[in-house]
Amino acid sequence: MSRYRQQDNLLGQANSFLEVLEQISQIAPLDKPVLVIGERGTGKELIAARLHFLSKRWDQNYVKLNCAALNESLLESELFGYEAGAFTGAAKRREGRFEIAHSGTLFLDELANTSGLVQEKLLRVVEYGEFERVGGSKTVKTDVRLIAATNEDLPALAEAGEFRADLLDRLAFDVITIPPLRERREDIMMLAETFAINMAREMEMELFSGFTEKAKRTLLDYDWPGNIRELKNVVERAVYRTNNPHLPVHEIVLDPFESAFRPTSRIKTQDRIRPAPKPATDAPELTEATIEAAPIATEVAIDTSYAYPLDLKALSQQYEIDMIKRALADCQYNQKKTAEKLCLTYHQLRGYLKKYNLLDSSAETAES
Repeated sequence: MSRYRQQDNLLGQANSFLEVLEQISQIAPLDKPVLVIGERGTGKELIAARLHFLSKRWDQNYVKLNCAALNESLLESELFGYEAGAFTGAAKRREGRFEIAHSGTLFLDELANTSGLVQEKLLRVVEYGEFERVGGSKTVKTDVRLIAATNEDLPALAEAGEFRADLLDRLAFDVITIPPLRERREDIMMLAETFAINMAREMEMELFSGFTEKAKRTLLDYDWPGNIRELKNVVERAVYRTNNPHLPVHEIVLDPFESAFRPTSRIKTQDRIRPAPKPATDAPELTEATIEAAPIATEVAIDTSYAYPLDLKALSQQYEIDMIKRALADCQYNQKKTAEKLCLTYHQLRGYLKKYNLLDSSAETAES
């Protein structure tokens, strides 16, 4: 039972999160498969553990496997085991996760990464409770409660033929969808304080003195794309860097890579996350006339009365500084709004401010 308390550290008071906890309490006692859906870092593994420890199988094995960590052949062997001589190096028979989890619960994370072959064998286990080990012909019976998790849209993948629709139907007896942290604003400080206290205890600090108002606003205004996992890292880093039990945490570093000296990648961020657009067959030829006729997103007055030779780099930097200062003033030194106005991310803007030493007292005061 102590294992349950260790795993059961799900915290929150947002209505959307409390509804998830209520759904878990209803479905946990049933020996039915469950799908847990949520963005990265939302706590899918904690939800799965809670489902197991609130079930009638709580005192049996709880086995976990990340399907994205293994290729197809290794994943098949891990799930279903193999017979001696099934492949090179298989000196003796080995039990798979389904056999190890017999009478208990098997949690499969990143289910969308499984191949068609593995999905076919999973379907047979879910429907009939039986399978064959790799390289064997003997049918093995198993009694396992299956919980699967993913951050993908499985119905869309099934519709596109990338995931078995019949397996999806069998697994989706009930689906628990975890709300992202940005939809649980009222839970952010509760979680942050818990993580901070635990970190202070780990560092053997006599107490944790809380967060300044500026630090709280930084935590509350951020969208947390990495959700609770990212919040935990940010808070623990802030406590460790403050390293003083008598001072409240005042500086929140959202991006530890942020630095004026950060190397410039040869691949632009947008090129890494967006596929290259397909060339249009009827696109006009790019000429001087088409460039001049193209609409400009923002009208900018540019002084063209330069005397040559000139320092292009210095002029470009001064132009960037002037634009950033103007945008900051227009946004009353609210850095988040300024970043949006300049079509930058918050971290990109902070990089520019540090690069050009624009984090002066007036800007910092207005931001806090």
